[in-house]
Amino acid sequence: LRQIEGVRADNLTRRLVRHTHTANLAKRARKLADTRQVKIGRNLGAAVRSMSGFGNVDPRLVETTSCPTNIACIKYWGKADKKWNTPINSSVSVTLDQDDLRAITTVATSKAFTKDRLFLNGEELSMDDSKNEHANRFKTCVAALRAKACDRVDPATGEVLIKAKEWANYKVHVVSMNTFPTAAGLASSAAGYACLVFALSKLFCCKESPNDLSVVARQGSGSACRSLFGGFVRWNKGCAETQWEDSRAEQVATKEDWPDLATLIMVVNDGKKDTSSTTGMGTSVKTSKLLEYRATLGLVDERLEQIEAAYKKKDFDTFGQLTMADSNQFHATCLDTYPPIFYMNDTSKAIVQLVHVYNKYFDPEGGGLVKLRAAYTFDAGPNAVIFCRKEHQLHLLAFLLRYFPTPTGASATYSNKPEMLTEGAAMPVEEELLRMGDATGRVSATNSHTGSGSTKQSLVGDVKMVYCTGVGDGPRVLGADEGLVNLTDGTPKPMPPKPAPVSRDASASAAAEDESQSQFKPVWVTSLEKTIKDNHRDMKELIKPTGPSIPSTYQMITGVIKFSALYVAFYGGLGLFEMAFRNFVSRPGRRGGFTRTSTN
Repeated sequence: LRQIEGVRADNLTRRLVRHTHTANLAKRARKLADTRQVKIGRNLGAAVRSMSGFGNVDPRLVETTSCPTNIACIKYWGKADKKWNTPINSSVSVTLDQDDLRAITTVATSKAFTKDRLFLNGEELSMDDSKNEHANRFKTCVAALRAKACDRVDPATGEVLIKAKEWANYKVHVVSMNTFPTAAGLASSAAGYACLVFALSKLFCCKESPNDLSVVARQGSGSACRSLFGGFVRWNKGCAETQWEDSRAEQVATKEDWPDLATLIMVVNDGKKDTSSTTGMGTSVKTSKLLEYRATLGLVDERLEQIEAAYKKKDFDTFGQLTMADSNQFHATCLDTYPPIFYMNDTSKAIVQLVHVYNKYFDPEGGGLVKLRAAYTFDAGPNAVIFCRKEHQLHLLAFLLRYFPTPTGASATYSNKPEMLTEGAAMPVEEELLRMGDATGRVSATNSHTGSGSTKQSLVGDVKMVYCTGVGDGPRVLGADEGLVNLTDGTPKPMPPKPAPVSRDASASAAAEDESQSQFKPVWVTSLEKTIKDNHRDMKELIKPTGPSIPSTYQMITGVIKFSALYVAFYGGLGLFEMAFRNFVSRPGRRGGFTRTSTN
């Protein structure tokens, strides 16, 4: 709306908002736009798109890519330099298979675009708020890669579509989505920013290597630099003397080096966590002595060397011991922070106990501490990532499903691999193992070992989803059919619906699914709704700056009466004072006083 020259945006918006019916709104939009020689289509969607900086996109100026997420085995927590987003210690992670969890990003450019825009999971993020952390990081990544841009050439004809020096005149629209929960402790930001950087590098035809691109990616999200590689990846902390250019990722091993490594992900909470990683890191660096000990006394460096050697040797026992120990120490650091940070919840702790029971059952001599079958790790969230060998993955799943059963009729949405879920639920589990599991305080859903055969419905819903996956490769370039941008106008395509969260009430799940289906609207609808909401908020602030809502009718009438009373009292009193003053100064015989005819 603000792109029409000479029309006050607030005045135009007010007129648009006044007409609630689509036909009247489209008619008024066309009328206002035609006065500024702007061609508007017959429907409201075309009108709003034309006034909002959208336009046709050349399919040769579009790139779509996907990137995996990664899970750190030796974690970093705390930033050495906030500006460059560098860590206080190095870290190492496993890249997960993006066929199961990934971020998909489409970037498009056109001269019709008026500004850089970012659409994440169907919603546009405002780039105008300087305090918006993601907006600033997005701008940093775009600016860094635009500065490295080269000529874009059509491979079919050899035509130079955009010269390197012309990129400053081209704005980009970025549409990104995750196929797994966002901001829930599953490194969604790592996959998202890695995908953003990789897609932009393809669009801008950058010649930098993945190692060089990782320097840009970590400025968006630290862990994003590791998602630019597959397999086992290390992120070196770097140093200030080199302007942090050596704070970059490098591949330690490929996914082919350990194809037998598998993972189960128990999504305990698919919502946004209460304390963001950035906020938590800042508080821990200031207050945790344990973090200082962990990062500065060589403990992390020693673990890095040991776990890298274990991964290359496929030594699961050492790999699992180090992974669990580092996860526990990381969350101990969060507890040592003041005030303490709680990322794990009771369900997370129950999973930890069950994993140790599982290892103890198959390693009675070592107490489950020497020969391991499973190893957990938790990032900054309650969701568990459990490593195991592929040969043990199904049995481990069967054991965990006894304590976190599949909701009735939800097998298709409870896991990314429903057939494996069904097979695991049907697999028999040793009675002694279940007795050991029940001893932790978590009772298995089907008590076959006690003969009751009852199902504890109260257990359903503690885990929202289970991902069965393994080690994966790095970024991929996708085809045009997987693009997320409408080429006709540069707007995002409707996002595909995500599985509804698991509920103990089947009807609640159905209602949530229906609600999620109704949320996918064309971008011009959401843009107009946002404009109306913004104006509504401004109106509330104008009428009652310090109040939470628009005053009620009673408050308005009371205010008018009070104002009228004050008005009458003030001007009435002023009139009486003037009459008294005139009578006083015009009394007969008063010397030196003023009279009605006095020029003074």
